[in-house]
Amino acid sequence: MTTPSGIPGAADDSAELLPIATGARTRAALRTLIRPHRGRAILGLGVLVGATAVGLLVQPLLGRIVDIVADGRPADALTLPVVLLVAVAVVQGLTTTLGLTQIARLGETVLARLREQFVERALQLPADRLERAGAGDLTARVTGDVARVAEAVRSALPEMARSVLAIVLTLGAMALLDVRFLLAALLAVPVQALTARWYVRRATTVYADQRVANGAQQQQLLETIGGAVTVRGHRLEEQHTEKSAARSRKAVELTMRSVHLVLGFYARLHIAEYIGLAAVLVTGFFLVRDGSVSIGTATAAALYFHSLFGPVNAALVLLDDAQSAAAGLARLVGVTDLEESAVRLPHQRAETEAEAGTAPGTTPGAGPQAAPETGTDAATPAPAVTVDAVSHAYGPGRTVLHDVSLTLRAGEHVALVGTSGAGKSTLARLVAGVQQPTGGTVSVAAAGETGPSVVLVTQEVHVFTGTLADDLRLARPDATDDDLRTALATVHALEWAEALPDGLATVVGEGGHRLDPARAQQLALARLVLADPPVAVLDEATAEAGSAGARTLERSAEAALSGRTALVVAHRLTQAVAADRIVVLEAGRVVESGTHDELRTADGPYAALWHAWSGSRAAPHL
Repeated sequence: MTTPSGIPGAADDSAELLPIATGARTRAALRTLIRPHRGRAILGLGVLVGATAVGLLVQPLLGRIVDIVADGRPADALTLPVVLLVAVAVVQGLTTTLGLTQIARLGETVLARLREQFVERALQLPADRLERAGAGDLTARVTGDVARVAEAVRSALPEMARSVLAIVLTLGAMALLDVRFLLAALLAVPVQALTARWYVRRATTVYADQRVANGAQQQQLLETIGGAVTVRGHRLEEQHTEKSAARSRKAVELTMRSVHLVLGFYARLHIAEYIGLAAVLVTGFFLVRDGSVSIGTATAAALYFHSLFGPVNAALVLLDDAQSAAAGLARLVGVTDLEESAVRLPHQRAETEAEAGTAPGTTPGAGPQAAPETGTDAATPAPAVTVDAVSHAYGPGRTVLHDVSLTLRAGEHVALVGTSGAGKSTLARLVAGVQQPTGGTVSVAAAGETGPSVVLVTQEVHVFTGTLADDLRLARPDATDDDLRTALATVHALEWAEALPDGLATVVGEGGHRLDPARAQQLALARLVLADPPVAVLDEATAEAGSAGARTLERSAEAALSGRTALVVAHRLTQAVAADRIVVLEAGRVVESGTHDELRTADGPYAALWHAWSGSRAAPHL
């Protein structure tokens, strides 16, 4: 994100972060994700209950051994208790493994679905919404928050389930020995409850703030590194270093607060353990003295309480992971739970209206929108794209388009021309549905038979890691190898593609065979051919080719656009010459519209651009 001055990060403190779900909404979303897997959840918990119940036989068996020794019985009397101890260990180990496996599978399944929902929503977010939030916020959620939730699912969730079951069943077992042992053990509960309450009230805020601070830190680093050339050019190294340091200090400060919080948490837990164990031992002493219970029973009670140290501390300590994971989960659900209208693209709205019985490009309850041009007759192709009184702003005081109206007729190629900052790329993104206008409407009447109605190709092309064939099939997963070769041939890329070490099976992208910018752009144009949309938008899609490859890439673009309605942001005016119509933008407004010959002789803004562009080179052959 850049500020009006063009300096990255100069005014990002007012970023509008993506939403964070409330606790109630997060729990509701979690229940929805778990509901389809109720059977696995019940099975896992049921097996864990059985495993924990079997494990509770250890303490009475040890107490039995104490009684045998205290009564001076023969050594062979120990055989049965020892054999039972071994059997208990084996059965508990097997059932615990099975139960934890089911719980872990449940957690991983739910997490996978949550990730899918997050990615689906994130990919549908309008670009201007992401720009307002900043790349760092989304990056922190995709990386740090997902990792924290995943860690909790893999370790904390199974351990928490086992610990809670152990606590409940152990307390029940103590009551069976003698209810007075249970009452003595419960003396530790007030301290533990107060400790948990003290911790949770502080941890929720600390961890939520920590996630936000980490996102802000990543945002600053991304902007500083991404705009390094501009930062150095304006001698802003010291300013950006201080910004990065300040956000890092904030993140470190919150981390240290969480560390002090955890240390205080542990200290209080140790006090609770001492109180409970002392109470159980004193109770056992008096009960044995009065003959109410045997030494073995008192020993079993003490061992039961001592065995609670692990699960109680684990459950309470896991509050640390749970609070951190809950904060991350709320940030993920905040994105997945965005209102459909907040992420639905304009073209998706048009399709929904059509399903409801309203023709695309119309407003329910009103007649069809009139095209901006007049004088049409039955022989004139119907509008494929209608831009009606569109305005767009990236924030207060940053309006880039003003009341723009434009019609693209079926099969027409329209070139957008204008100086830098005129609003060409913004209008292209609005037509493509990547962003939504802040005023006016964009309607696409055409509908793709099997794919999207509009495809956008920009100069910033990403080559995905994988085989060349897989990269192409992103546009049409069911495409055959012959389809891929046909698409490559269409954009004049088949020759170099088949010359790669493994042809279509060559691994490209990060760590694979490197494609130069011109070939990467041809790959994007081949994907456009495979997607076969009725409307295509090219935003300076040949700008990265350089002078040497410009003509080749322009030929590729012309071939890819053949038979489609096209809006082309012209990087070179040779693209405008070949267009059916040229629209000139100036300061976010349409100032001219016509053919190349009409505008060149009109002595207006386009004529000035043409003379400036062609003055230093031979005029193209027309």
